[in-house]
This record gives sequence, structure tokens and C-alpha cells, in this order.
Amino acid sequence: MKDSLRQQFQRLAMRLDELDATLSDPHIAADMKRFRELTREHAEVSGVVEGFRRFEQRERDLAGAREMLVDPDMAEMAQEEVAAAQADVQRLGIQLQTALMPRDPDDERNAFVEIRAGTGGDESALFAADLARMYLRYAERRGWRVEVLSESVSDLGGYKEVVFRIEGENVYGRLKFESGGHRVQRVPATETQGRIHTSACTVAVLPEPDAAEEIALNPAELRIDTFRASGAGGQHVNKTDSAIRITHLPTGIVAECQDDRSQHRNKAKAMAVLAARLREKDRSERAAKEAATRKGLIGSGDRSDRIRTYNFPQGRLTDHRINLTLYKLQFILDGDLDEVIAALEAARAAEQLAALESGEG
Repeated sequence: MKDSLRQQFQRLAMRLDELDATLSDPHIAADMKRFRELTREHAEVSGVVEGFRRFEQRERDLAGAREMLVDPDMAEMAQEEVAAAQADVQRLGIQLQTALMPRDPDDERNAFVEIRAGTGGDESALFAADLARMYLRYAERRGWRVEVLSESVSDLGGYKEVVFRIEGENVYGRLKFESGGHRVQRVPATETQGRIHTSACTVAVLPEPDAAEEIALNPAELRIDTFRASGAGGQHVNKTDSAIRITHLPTGIVAECQDDRSQHRNKAKAMAVLAARLREKDRSERAAKEAATRKGLIGSGDRSDRIRTYNFPQGRLTDHRINLTLYKLQFILDGDLDEVIAALEAARAAEQLAALESGEG
């Protein structure tokens, strides 16, 4: 391990001592927000420091085993210990370097998932419904809570557009690589000649901002319209103008919510979506500037990036960013996304690790 990395871990050990002292102060619990932040940092730092101590111990074990190799009576046992210790040192070293990689502070947040039909008409809208079902099934597997904020249903029962809010542990961190263009190749239900068509949808995953960020919106820059909700919602919804549409005038960005009977609650939810979209606009503009100097393997999450193809005749899913191909399409569409997400996370980690190492070299 490079000396610069060792120094970082030694600094973390000193930080852990500081956190222990701070958290032992009874006054710190009076500020719950600060207390939670420190507790979360303590858990993260203590895990890394503990890993570094295990790494150092296995380094000492390795050195000791090598010294024993000169003793003929101990050589065979020592050789086994050298091999085991070397493997542990390598494994723990990789884990520790991964722990030093920058974390996205948004990963722990809840998320808004927006799915929009693109080229392909009714078939695209049906594919949008398939994607929506895939994410809902995945959320169900992980025990996340989902609410539909707005939907525009097509004639054949698909979605022209649908927006979900998903609440749970590490939602944005798990779903953030889903943003981009999704393409489907299959024989549509409307096709009489049996020909394979290609259609597309776009997905955007946005982290839910803090309430404090939502309040920062200037009311003078907002136009708020009420309208009658369309689609599912019961008789009551169709008789009242409870649905809310908010337009951010400087950017033209629009958010709406129609799922609740309460106009007040719909307004609060639409404001949260608008804040998330404005925040995402800033993030994507920053990402575009960074991409001009170094294009990441995973991409910027821009909707124009074609990230994945779902080929029904072959039962194949291909993620173009990492050249991943899986022949288990139906399982994935039923919400079995873990293998895809793990591969994307591993690719991002490899990218970050390469950047970390080159930055030190």
C-alpha cells in the first residue's frame, strides 16, 4: 500500500478519537441534527479504521510467516500462512481503497423516478408501463414505499409519462444509474405482421432534496395552476380541481401532482418534485463540464444517453455503458435488478479507484 494511503488511514484513526471525545459530551445530544451527523460519521470512520487495523495485523502475520520459512521444520506450515496472509492483505487493501473513494452524499436520499414514452407511439407507452412495473417490483423486494405522484395513461393502458416517489434506505444510491434512454426490441401487441419494432423511453432518477432546499424557491418565480386530475383516482378526484401544476418561470421546468384529494398536499409534493428537477438541472450542467475533460464510463445520467436495450426475442438485456449482457430478461422485468445494479456499482468503483491511484501517482 502506498504511503499516501497509509497516511489517510492514520488521519482517520485520529478523527475517530476526536469523534469518540465529541460524542461523549452530554451537550451534543441537545442538537439532534448534529448528533445524527456525528453518529453516522462515527459509524463510517470506525468501520474503515477497524479494517485498516486488520490489514496491519495481517501484514505483521505475513512478515512473521516469512521469517519462519528458514526453519525446515516450520517451512510447510509457514508457506501456507504466507499464502493465506498475502491473500488477506490483497483483499483488505482493495476494500480499504474502496472505502476511501468519494461517496455521493445523495445516495441515502429518497428519489423521484420519472418515466416518459419516447419514439414508438403506443408501443413506447406500453414499454414505459413495463419499466414502471419493473421498478415497482424492485422497490417491493427491497421493502421501499412507493407513491405515484402523476401519470398520463395512453389509450392501450401504457404510460405517456409517470412519476413515482420512492422512499426507503439508499434509494437514490441504488437507482441513480437507471437515468438515461432505455430501448426495447420486440413484436408489439399492435403488430399484425409479426415484425420486430424498436421503441424507446427515457428514465430520470432524481434525489429528493431537503425541505430547507424546497423552501428556497422564490414564489415570485412560480406559476401555480389547478386542474382536474385524469386517470385513476375515483369519482371525487374527477369532480374537483385538486391537481396542481407548478411552472418555474425562469427555466420553464414544470412539476405536477394529482394523486391526492388534498390540493394542499398535492402542492407540497409538486414543490418537492420541482425542487428536485431544478437541483438535477444544476447537477447535470456540472457533470457536462466535468465530462468535457474526462468522460466517465457510466456516463452523466443524461436522458439522451442510450444506456440499455431490452431484446424480447432473445430474452436479452444489454447495458451499453459496461458491455453487460444478461439472458434473463423476464426475471429482470419482474424486478430482479440486483445483478445489473451491482455490475454498474462495480464499474463506477473501478473508475473511482483508477482516478484515486492516478491522482496519487
